[in-house]
Parts: sequence; C-alpha cells; structure tokens
Amino acid sequence: MILGINASNLRAGGGVTHLVEILRVSEPRSYGFEKVIVWGGEETLSKVTERDWLHKIHDPLLDRSFIYRLFWQTFRLKKLAKQSGCDILFVPGGSNASRFKPVVTMSRNMLPFEWREMRRFGWSLFTVKLLLLRVIQSHTFRNANGVIFLTKYARNRVLNVTGSLRGKSMIIPHGINPRFFRLPRRQRLCKEFIETEPCRVLYVSIVDAYKHQTEVAIAVARLRSEGVFIVLELIGPSAKGINRLNKTLSQIDPKSSFIKYRGSVPYEKLDEFYDNVDISVFASSCENMPNILLECMAAGLPMACSSMGPMPEILGDAGVYFNPEDANEIALALYKLIDSPSLREQSALTAYLRAQQYSWERCADGTFGFLADIAQI
Repeated sequence: MILGINASNLRAGGGVTHLVEILRVSEPRSYGFEKVIVWGGEETLSKVTERDWLHKIHDPLLDRSFIYRLFWQTFRLKKLAKQSGCDILFVPGGSNASRFKPVVTMSRNMLPFEWREMRRFGWSLFTVKLLLLRVIQSHTFRNANGVIFLTKYARNRVLNVTGSLRGKSMIIPHGINPRFFRLPRRQRLCKEFIETEPCRVLYVSIVDAYKHQTEVAIAVARLRSEGVFIVLELIGPSAKGINRLNKTLSQIDPKSSFIKYRGSVPYEKLDEFYDNVDISVFASSCENMPNILLECMAAGLPMACSSMGPMPEILGDAGVYFNPEDANEIALALYKLIDSPSLREQSALTAYLRAQQYSWERCADGTFGFLADIAQI
C-alpha cells in the first residue's frame, strides 16, 4: 500500500512536531505501507528526517497563505494522490478540501470549537478565520473515513459541534521526545529561595489571548510584593497576546528585573531551559493536547497548571491547579508549591511517572495501525 500525507496546513508548533516525530520513529512497512508520500511547505519538509520509504514533495503554493493552500487541496491534491497510487490519504491538519477517499484526519485545533475562547478575539479577521475553520473541519470530520482525536476532552467537545461521525474514530495521544526526560531533582528548601537565588518559574507557550501570560506575570508580581523571592521566564513566539503582555510588563516590571520574555526558542533547545528552573507553569484555557505540558512532566518539574480543557486529563493528580483567568488563583498555586518542598517533590515525581505512558513510538504504532485498518476496509 501507499500512504499519502497532506501536510499543507502544518506550519509550526505541535502539528509539525507530531509529523516529524511519528515519521522519525515509525516503520510503515510493518503495517503494509511500502511507500509514504508527504506533500508540504518547504520549511515543514526540511524538518522531516529522510527515510528510504519516504518521499517528500514540495509545491511552492504550500509556502503561501491559507487561500493558496486551500486552492491546492481543492483542485490538485486528489489528482496528485491518484497519480501517485495512494491507497489512503492522511490529513493531520484537520482540514480536507480534496475529494480523495479513503481519508483519515486528525483533530488538532480546539479554538474553532470553543465559542468562549473565540470571543477573546472579538470581531476580527482572525475570528472569521476560526469560524471558517469550524465549518471546514466539521465537514471534514463528519465525512472522513477515520478521525484521530488526541484526548477524550477534545473528542467530546468536537462531537458536541459536529454530531455523530460517519467514519471510525480513535484516541491516539501524542508522545514525548526522550531527550526531555529527566529524573526529578532535589527540591530546594523554602529558606534556600533568596534574593540572589530565587525560585525560578518557567512558562513556555505562544503568547496569545488564551494562554494568559499576562495573568501569570501579574501573579508573580503580587508574590514579589509579598516578599516571595520568585522570578518568571516566558518563552514562546509572539501572537495576539503580546501587546497586552508588553503593556503589563512595562507597568509591573519596567526594568525586567524579575520577569523576562525571551521570545521564540528553537525546539531543539527547549530541554536546556527545563533543566534550569524550579517550577513550570502552564496557564492555557484552550488546548487539544499540549506538547509543552507533556515535556514539562517528562522533565520532572513541579507543575502549576490550568484547570481548563484537557489539562487535568493529562496531568492527573500531578499538579496544583488554578483558574488561568484569575491571577490570584495562579499566585496561590505557585505559593503552595514554593512553600512546600514535599509538595514540589510529589508533583515532580508523579508528573514524571505519568509522562512514561506517552511515547512517539506508541503514537506512531496507533496511527499507522489505524490508517492500515481504514485502508483495508
């Protein structure tokens, strides 16, 4: 069999990581696929490891805007897949405008399916794009031969919008690259957090309205005002939340003395930052299955975490939860961890152990097994 993968809508973040990782660890021939063809943009394809069974095909249209990529999917993809002899098409980006069958897709983006989260962006072009994605992806999911969900939470939320699906569905969680795994370290005593060696808190995520970096920054500033020796490091590309964050930082820490925003950091270097902090915070209110949360768990870090979305499903009892829209709750969660070395130790160890169940090998096995089953129906 020949598997085609439409990676045209995978541009950055978790979608690219997923594609790169499952192709890195998989052995498609074990599932009956002698060839895998991937269509994608130049930057995405450059990150995919060369394999003898893998054929990467670049089309300049896929380096352009959503409209061009939609045109390519609608008018070119079906013909290309048929000419290549594909037995099944995998669309991990969630939006499929081609008429090729059979097709398996994946639910990745929760924003189009969460009205509450969409309202954060007001009436804007971005909101219109989300509404368009809601229509396209709902149609894709309803008519696909198979749909992969990453969490139970995501499956339930999507099905509330789409209703029942015609094809099969399966929950296949993401994995964690082994380089992120670290045995939990010794937790510093409260008295060891001093002005020159404060508690170091890290938040890694794109700076967007639903990620709540501003609330985290306000929480840290409040703890500092109460005499807690704490510093915050923010890592992630800027998006629609950056103006609000910058305005807040200019008010609460104009000299960047205890809050530093580093911008985007290459994925290959993230584990180095996890090695040098005491606590990780994850404050998103809208996720499908956040890779960052998994990586922090694997890194053996005590976790202060949002109580919204699928986060409790993933983290379980390994974190201290808070409402990400409430800076006071975030501050309280962070203080609980700072004030209790034993709680930090328990959180770190439990998170590390829970992370063991997430591997890219298991994800690849589930994915290619599901694709093979659908292809042979």
